[in-house]
Amino acid sequence: MVTIRNERVSDVSAREALLDAAYGDVRFTKPSHKLREGRRAATGLSLVAVEDGHIIGSVRLWHVRAGAHEALLLGPLAVDPACRSRGIGAALMQRAIRLARMRGHGTVLLVGDACYYGRFGFSAELTAGVSMAGQPNPARLLALELKPGAFVGANGQIEAAGVPELEPAHKVAASRRARPALSHAA
Repeated sequence: MVTIRNERVSDVSAREALLDAAYGDVRFTKPSHKLREGRRAATGLSLVAVEDGHIIGSVRLWHVRAGAHEALLLGPLAVDPACRSRGIGAALMQRAIRLARMRGHGTVLLVGDACYYGRFGFSAELTAGVSMAGQPNPARLLALELKPGAFVGANGQIEAAGVPELEPAHKVAASRRARPALSHAA
């Protein structure tokens, strides 16, 4: 049975290993990663899917803005390659959207395939006036309004917002994985 819950501090290493398996190092070169780099995820909007005590899915949302319009940036959405096609990604998306709406956020943005994310209500219609540095395909920049009119008239470049973090989680997780095991001499 798969359980979706809020991410815990103790989940960071497992989440980072999942993201490594799902995306590899290319994830660090994506334009959306550059907006997340050095920022904390939005409070209460980091979720994991857990099965048999193992993290098999993850999604997080981040504060961004385009001009005067605040929004959340969703991503990355990841599911363990061995667990795909079971609806876990869709369940994470639905929970993330519901929680963002309940917390009073107006808009969620993401970079992704309109065919997949369209079923959740995302489209490129509201993103015509905004851009993301390094994103070559504007058709992949999608938005979902959680409050009607929240992103109407948004224009300009999407910029990071929210609270800075002291050290990015993937670097903390990588340093933990790279540490040699401690040996205990008797």
